[in-house]
Amino acid sequence: MARPTPAPTPAVRTWPLAWTLASAHLRRRRTQNVLTILGIAVGVMALIAALSLTNGFTGALIDATLRASPHLSVTAFRPAGPDPELERALRGDARVQAFTPFLADKGLLTRPATDGRAAGVDFTTLFGVPGQGSRVLELREPERNQLATLKDGEVLLGSALARSVGAFTGEEVRLLNSTQRRTTLTVRGVFSTGNYLIDSAYAFTTLNTLQDLQQTRTITGYQLRLHDPQTARAVGRDLTLNRNYAALPWQDLYGTLLQQLDLQKKVIGFVVFLIVVVAAFGIANVLTLAVFEKTQEIAILRAVGATRALITRVFLLEGLILGLGGLLLGNLLGLGISAYFTVRPFQLPGDLYFITALPVEVRLTDLLGVNTLGLVTTLLAALIPARRAANIEPARIIR
Repeated sequence: MARPTPAPTPAVRTWPLAWTLASAHLRRRRTQNVLTILGIAVGVMALIAALSLTNGFTGALIDATLRASPHLSVTAFRPAGPDPELERALRGDARVQAFTPFLADKGLLTRPATDGRAAGVDFTTLFGVPGQGSRVLELREPERNQLATLKDGEVLLGSALARSVGAFTGEEVRLLNSTQRRTTLTVRGVFSTGNYLIDSAYAFTTLNTLQDLQQTRTITGYQLRLHDPQTARAVGRDLTLNRNYAALPWQDLYGTLLQQLDLQKKVIGFVVFLIVVVAAFGIANVLTLAVFEKTQEIAILRAVGATRALITRVFLLEGLILGLGGLLLGNLLGLGISAYFTVRPFQLPGDLYFITALPVEVRLTDLLGVNTLGLVTTLLAALIPARRAANIEPARIIR
């Protein structure tokens, strides 16, 4: 004998009725509903566009920073010569794209005064690298070639550093290093990353030049470029696990910058999210007004057996429909604006910013976060009038 089909629970049976009532209510106030949906859509659109532009700005700044910086520096606890064992490990690590030994120093760079020009002076961080060091950096092609073919006694200056010292290609500058030794270097050229902090402080010369100046044959360590910059911490941890080296990934070197960019994104996201919150109050206002207008209808429904749960579901469904409509439209508008700025980037003054156009980067995590927060906010806004409607006493209203 076949088993009888179990009867649906009351909660299941009431959902079609709740949907019918919610649809009927929404059809009667189309203008207000459209305006409410537009309000939510504008907030979601602005939030997606703002986060995408912030992501693009952050990515462009990081890319500019890493053009003249290695992804990972492995520094010896005690200065020593090249380490063949470590170099074999670097060659055998599939995560490492290129590496080079380097010697670092700080010094005072000066240019003597000439007729019509005052003397120039500025501090610099000087890196001595062999020709292969150009593979670790992502400079522009002419600048990379200059670094690869750099001769002993030549120096490649950051563009802002060159302007500060007043040194042009082919001129001689004087260097006083940290050990109070002096030398004269010929400017081979300048490089530009777009990041002022790097362009105003960094300079490159050959490894032999800096070793001769320091009167040593040792190196500071190795600089690495990785296929994936985000693996810098893991690679550094693996390479220094049983070796007398300290790892410095780019995330630690520019930790303050990354924290500031992350804080900037959070602040912008919170401020723009307030637009969604204000639009959610529009849902609360529309539903509250509907409760007042339909008080007698709600009372009759309660009198003929409608439960408080059913009434709550009706108004929550109305809020959900309005919220989903606004989210869907807002997503389409936000992605549309992001696509427009991808094709025609927002132009920035080149003399004020390190980039001339503001890039856009849409992230799936941002979209999921925006839609989740928007949906939760609209449901919370609908909950207040829904509870008010559910608490209506039919006997008092009908009397």
